[in-house]
Amino acid sequence: MTGRGEPNEFGRANRRRGEVEAAIDGERRILCLTLGALAELETAFGVPDLSALAARFSAGRVTATDLTRVMAAGLRGGGNRISDDEVAAMHVEGGVAACVAIVGDLLEAAFGTTDVSRRP
Repeated sequence: MTGRGEPNEFGRANRRRGEVEAAIDGERRILCLTLGALAELETAFGVPDLSALAARFSAGRVTATDLTRVMAAGLRGGGNRISDDEVAAMHVEGGVAACVAIVGDLLEAAFGTTDVSRRP
């Protein structure tokens, strides 16, 4: 996990490109919400535009399905060939709280500031 803008312990992610790096399933992986990943999320969440997508997450309520979709889109945007179902079966050290933090970091990198979920 990157920790909201500080350099991460892995050193490969480029925040200026919207990248986040996280340990998922025992591997260091780059996640990025590219334009394609954001378009995918607009469709998945049935929102008309990026403003509505950002508003949906800034409300601070997320489901496990939301976490899975955003992480999967971010992983695909980071160059990983992976399905939502594969992401749902992955282990993230730190559990759900770590997943929330990863998604929050991703959305923050993509949109600037986002309060995805009143993270711990």
